[in-house]
Amino acid sequence: MNSYSYLVIDKQGKEKKGTMDAANEDIVKAFLKAEGNLLISISPQNIFTKDIQINLGNPIKPRDLSVFCRQFVSILSAGVSIINALDMLSEQTENKVLSKAIKNVQTSVEKGETLADAMIAEKKIFPRLLIHMVEAGEASGDLETVFERMAEHFEKDTKLKAQVKKAMIYPMVVGCVAIIVIFVMMLVVIPNFVGIFQDMNMELPAMTRMVIGMSDFVKGKWFLILLVIAFAVFGFYLTKKSDTGKYFLGRLALKLPLFGKIITKSNSSRFARTLSTLLTAGIPMIEALDITAKTLDNVIAKQVLFTAKDDVIKGFPLSNPIRVSGVFPPMVCQMIKIGEESGNLESMLEKLADYYDEEVKIATESLTAVLEPMIIVVLALVVGVLIMAIMQPMMSMYTGLDNL
Repeated sequence: MNSYSYLVIDKQGKEKKGTMDAANEDIVKAFLKAEGNLLISISPQNIFTKDIQINLGNPIKPRDLSVFCRQFVSILSAGVSIINALDMLSEQTENKVLSKAIKNVQTSVEKGETLADAMIAEKKIFPRLLIHMVEAGEASGDLETVFERMAEHFEKDTKLKAQVKKAMIYPMVVGCVAIIVIFVMMLVVIPNFVGIFQDMNMELPAMTRMVIGMSDFVKGKWFLILLVIAFAVFGFYLTKKSDTGKYFLGRLALKLPLFGKIITKSNSSRFARTLSTLLTAGIPMIEALDITAKTLDNVIAKQVLFTAKDDVIKGFPLSNPIRVSGVFPPMVCQMIKIGEESGNLESMLEKLADYYDEEVKIATESLTAVLEPMIIVVLALVVGVLIMAIMQPMMSMYTGLDNL
C-alpha cells in the first residue's frame, strides 16, 4: 500500500489538500473524482514528504469531545442538516486529529450511512459511550438531547479528572523540587565546604561526617544512582503492562493512604454517571455495564463491573455484586438497591454521581491543605539537617576561638 498526496477543488469550490493510501495512483484518482472533486495534482509520498504520525496516547481528550458535542447541539438547533453541521465542525475544530475524524464521518454520512455507523469507523477517536448514545438518539429521533447530555457528561468527566490530577501532581512536583535541591547541595554546596573543614584540622561532628560521606557517594556514584532510577522506572513500566502488575497496582492505588479514598470516590462518580447516561438513553443494562466498565481507569473497579454484568445476566440485582466486591463505598450499593426497588435507578445513579463529584472536590481540597504544610515541613527538615551539618564545625571553631 502506497501513500499519495493530492490537491483538489471540492464540490463547494474550495481548495482541499489531503493524503490517501492506495495500491496505485489510478485508484486515488477514481475515488476523488467519484466524490465530485476536480483533481489539480497528485503525487506519491516519499520518506521526506510522508506525514509523520507520533502516537502519544489518545490525542482526543474529554474536553475536546465536550466542545464537539456542545457545538453540534448549537448547530443542529439552528436547523442545519447533519452533513452541513459536520462540515462546519470539521473546519472549526482546533484538534487536527478530531477534525480529520469528523470529516471522515461526514463523508460516510454523505454516502448514506447513519451517523452512529460512520462514527464506528472512527472508533479510535470517538468513544464507545458516545457512539451508543448517538445510535440511541437516531433511533428515538432526538439527537439534540443526546448530544446535550453527552456534552454535560464529558464536561463533568473533565472536571473530575482535573481534580484528581491536581491532588496527584502537587506532591509530585514539590517532591521533585526537593530532590533537585538535595542533589544540588550534595554535588555543589557541601563539596565547597569540605576543603574548609580539612583546613580546620579538627574532629568533625558525626552529622557532618555522615553528610560529607553522602555527598562523596552522590558525587562519585551519580551514574549508579541514575541507573537505579532508570531500572526502577523501567520495572514500573513492565509491571504496569503485565496483567498481574495491573491488578497489583490497581489494588495498591485503592489502598494508598490519603489518595486511595479520592481514587475510590472518582471511580464511583464515573461509574454512576456513565451508567445513568446509558440507561437513560435506553441502552440495555448488560451492554451499559460493559461500556461503563471500559471507561474506568482502575482495573480492580473495572473487573467488579465485568463480574456484575455476568451476575446480572444470571438474574441477580446489580446491587449484590457491587456490595460483595467491597471496592465501592457502601453508599453506592445502598443507593443502587433503592433505585432498583423503586424502579428509578437512572435518577438515583445521577444523584449518586453528583454526590461523589462533590466528595472528590472536598477530598482534593482537604488533601492539598494537608500535604502543603507537611511537604514544606519535611523539605525544611531535610535542608535544615544539611545546613546544620555544615554549620556545626564552624560554630565549634568560633566557640574555641572565644575561649582562647
